[in-house]
Amino acid sequence: MLSSLTRSRALAVCALPIAALVAVAGFAPLPFVVAEPGMTANVLGEHRGKPVITVSGAPTRTTKGALRMTTIVATGPSAEVGLGDVIDGWFRTDQAILPRESVYPAGQSDKEVERRNVKDMEESQGDATRAALSYLDEDPAKVKVTLHLADVGGPSAGLLFSLGIIDKLDGNGKGGDLTGGRSIAGTGTITADGKVGEVGGVSLKTQAAKRDGATVFLVPKGECSDARAELPEGLRLIPVTTLNGAVESLRALDAGGKVPSC
Repeated sequence: MLSSLTRSRALAVCALPIAALVAVAGFAPLPFVVAEPGMTANVLGEHRGKPVITVSGAPTRTTKGALRMTTIVATGPSAEVGLGDVIDGWFRTDQAILPRESVYPAGQSDKEVERRNVKDMEESQGDATRAALSYLDEDPAKVKVTLHLADVGGPSAGLLFSLGIIDKLDGNGKGGDLTGGRSIAGTGTITADGKVGEVGGVSLKTQAAKRDGATVFLVPKGECSDARAELPEGLRLIPVTTLNGAVESLRALDAGGKVPSC
């Protein structure tokens, strides 16, 4: 019986199954996803040799500065994530360890996730175009916008697509650039009526933005605290809830006016 053992022997006996479990966990895949900062792309420029935004049916401007959409890279639902990966990522600021089911629907394969992400991106591009043209009072029957961003999925570039279309067609509304010549990065979904939604992974996206030269980051207001968590030095956060608010904040930034902050 355990009561007849000395304390040291009892602890040793109890430690055996724990050590066995740790040993098994060290080799068995765990239900987690490892995420890290991904690529960024300037929606005012080109991606893989093609313009990200192409407009026909209305004159466009030559723009300066950059509007960088940001991404994260995450292991897929079928990837094997071990205990070593979890421990390593837990102590790193450039990685996040997330429960697999918080990122991917249960039971979906890599291919199913890829198809869903492509569909979400296509819907996001349509909403971004409608939101931008509605903001500018442009007739969508006359103005055609084509968006091209290869190998990127999901809806989180919606806000930046809308801002890019507005900058291409109207700039800041006074003859200047919406960016004010700066490198602006950000993230956020967009609805056709211009509402900005949360996306997740913002603390990793701010790192990608800073790495690629951005000085300002537009973040959905509800994710301000997450964005501040690992905020790179020299990157300014601007919270947004609507497309109209994002445009007004960028105009105020260029004019030296009052700009909201997280």
